[in-house]
Amino acid sequence: MERKELLTERLKRYAASDAAAFHMPGHKRNLEFGMTREFPNPFSIDITEIEGFDNLHHAEGILKESMRWAAGVYGADRTYYLVNGSSCGILSAIGAVMRPGETMLVSRNCHKSVYHGLILNSLKPEYVYPQIIEDLGIQGGISPDDVEKQLEECPEIRGVLIVSPTYDGVVSDISKIAEIVHRHNIPLIVDEAHGAHFPFGNGCFPKSALSCGADLVIQSLHKTLPSLTQTAVLHLKGNRVSRERLERCLQMYQSSSPSYVFMAVMEQCIFEMEKHGSNCMEAFSKRIRNIRERLEALQILKLLSRKINGAYGVFDVDESKLVISCRGAMTGEELSEWMRRDFAIELEMCGADYVVAILTFLDSEEHLERLANALLAIDQKLVMQGNDMNAAAGLGGRSGFCEAEKGWEKRPEICISPAEAWNAPLERIRLEESAGRISGEFIYLYPPGIPIITPGEKMTEEIIREVVYDRKIGLPVQGMEDKRAEYLRVTRENLANEVRLCE
Repeated sequence: MERKELLTERLKRYAASDAAAFHMPGHKRNLEFGMTREFPNPFSIDITEIEGFDNLHHAEGILKESMRWAAGVYGADRTYYLVNGSSCGILSAIGAVMRPGETMLVSRNCHKSVYHGLILNSLKPEYVYPQIIEDLGIQGGISPDDVEKQLEECPEIRGVLIVSPTYDGVVSDISKIAEIVHRHNIPLIVDEAHGAHFPFGNGCFPKSALSCGADLVIQSLHKTLPSLTQTAVLHLKGNRVSRERLERCLQMYQSSSPSYVFMAVMEQCIFEMEKHGSNCMEAFSKRIRNIRERLEALQILKLLSRKINGAYGVFDVDESKLVISCRGAMTGEELSEWMRRDFAIELEMCGADYVVAILTFLDSEEHLERLANALLAIDQKLVMQGNDMNAAAGLGGRSGFCEAEKGWEKRPEICISPAEAWNAPLERIRLEESAGRISGEFIYLYPPGIPIITPGEKMTEEIIREVVYDRKIGLPVQGMEDKRAEYLRVTRENLANEVRLCE
């Protein structure tokens, strides 16, 4: 390998480029912010558990006091630093709440780590589905009524896990959901990975699930705040979850050599947000309003906004997530490529017919202006060219373009649990021939990592069409052993007659 091919060199070239980064991490490589400007060279503070610096897995000194202080900032009973990201927090939360073989109610639009938790703990899933915002082609919120219905129909459920906000910034009514869940005397876990800025929102952003009654809340600091990738926190509140069991799970899922650089970054991030977060978030919300007011001129492209609150299960919307629907005009991949090629804008993700830009208070004015100008320019070209993507952008043809089928909307049948499917004898068949078979692996787009199909669910023609379409238009279809997404591992035929769990 030549030096220029090293990851370090590639990262340096990207950092030196003119690219506007509307993706994670939340610090946006803004070196003018006090914390990022003053933070020491990471090599100079990278140590191990030496005398005087405590041990994250047996905290008795400075780390114990630091996490106790952090809990006070957030209003939690306990706050834990996570050096393995939100994923390890989700796994630990599931392990603390559930016992092997029990049934858990999970919102079907959860991150893949939740399904990993189901497998690792041999749990039986029941799913509650988000409503669909049809005009935009994205997921809405989780209805409290649907949660209550599931709990009434399946009394053996022993825990509930909801994602809020979603990758698209959709917030469900966590207060109402918590009230319902607690009435059944079981705990509520909320994956709030994308809402780490909520506690500092000063009324300008949705409320954090922690203040809405959730028992365990997981937040990714790095997604929307000035912190390094892989840093997150887990909050515990109330007595419905065993603290001792939670801490044992954290020891299993966290690295035995936690990074002191990460822990120092987390602590300083929370410190800065405690001191200045309210003012930063208030100013940030004004900047968001300004850019959204400009984008009200869009005619073809559409934005998700708080105007949708109260419909489709949406309780609130985090408008720092700029969700741009291009449904009927082009694919999300084409819009993302157009933004990258002509405007040097790198977005967080693209779906079949929409894209997502993550805004944080550390985005520069120049980059925000570029983003608004790019979207308005693209929209105007689409109007002028009669929505002809080929003429407007000069990209490849859209032959065969259609609205992608949303397989997870079809509510695939659960035939066996994810753990049973994961451990079952499998065979490899062509994806196009898998209808009616039980999947032995995941299929998802990453990002966002929400499974289209999970192990144990039955494949359908609709799901196959969706995956084939996503593959065709260049979306990142992942989760299958076959990296080209042409073959799927399914359970052998003798398992195909297993009945759905929890009937």
